[in-house]
Amino acid sequence: MSLARVREFLDLIKFNHTLFALPFAIFGGALAAHRPDGWTGRVQDWVGILLCMVTARSAAMAFNRLVDRSFDARNPRTATRHLPAGRLSVASVALFTAISALLFIASTLLFLPNVWPLILSVPVLLWILAYSYTKRFTSLAHFWLGISLSLTPIAAWIALRGNLEWPPLLLGLVVLCWVSGFDIIYACQDVEFDQSVGLHSIPQAIGVSNALRLAAFCHAWMMVPLVALGLVYPLGGIYYCGVIAVAILLFYEHSLVRADDLANVNIAFFQVNIAISLGLLFFGLADLLI
Repeated sequence: MSLARVREFLDLIKFNHTLFALPFAIFGGALAAHRPDGWTGRVQDWVGILLCMVTARSAAMAFNRLVDRSFDARNPRTATRHLPAGRLSVASVALFTAISALLFIASTLLFLPNVWPLILSVPVLLWILAYSYTKRFTSLAHFWLGISLSLTPIAAWIALRGNLEWPPLLLGLVVLCWVSGFDIIYACQDVEFDQSVGLHSIPQAIGVSNALRLAAFCHAWMMVPLVALGLVYPLGGIYYCGVIAVAILLFYEHSLVRADDLANVNIAFFQVNIAISLGLLFFGLADLLI
């Protein structure tokens, strides 16, 4: 496979968007690995977390492009994507999806003798793949996506500890509120198209103004489990500096978009949220290490 073709596949799955969820997987793993008497976890566990994160997301993104290709072709905003534009074939993307899915399942073997990642791999994969169909029947698709990404810190914790406790659940709730909120903002761009083809979204159901209010509500509620995580784990002052930084960035994100001006949606969606994800990881790890 040529380098140009590799770039096409990386662009297909928006590989740089891995930075949305990967920091939460790493942070969830760090919370699990950090103990009062030191750090636990094998190198292969961390390799497994990275591989599972990348391959699961690759499978989900490629599958989404497959099942939405007819809608993408009709939407001016997405008509230049790889499948509608003929830059990649349906067969090649289907093969890429299947390989990514199999690699995800295979990557869970790195956590053995902990069998839970392997046991849960197929249900998790089915859940995240099913997201691609949700806009066809429910306006709550944003929350399905939020749950999908919220599994990353929870899965990382299970992979390292083999159990489930409050810290990963709280961090997962943070991700759920965060992702659902910014996906609602992102969906505001496609209200007219969604209405014309019968797709469902919260902006399409309640209007852009109300959708932006709901997104703000999600992000406000995100702060509750974020603070609670620091209390339950517990974490210290450095972490709470990160919480304050996240709150400021969320306020800035919502200042960028208005119902009558969505020109800055991509800035709010990508740049600000990358800063939130990486920033929280930085402050969280610093708190654990110092």
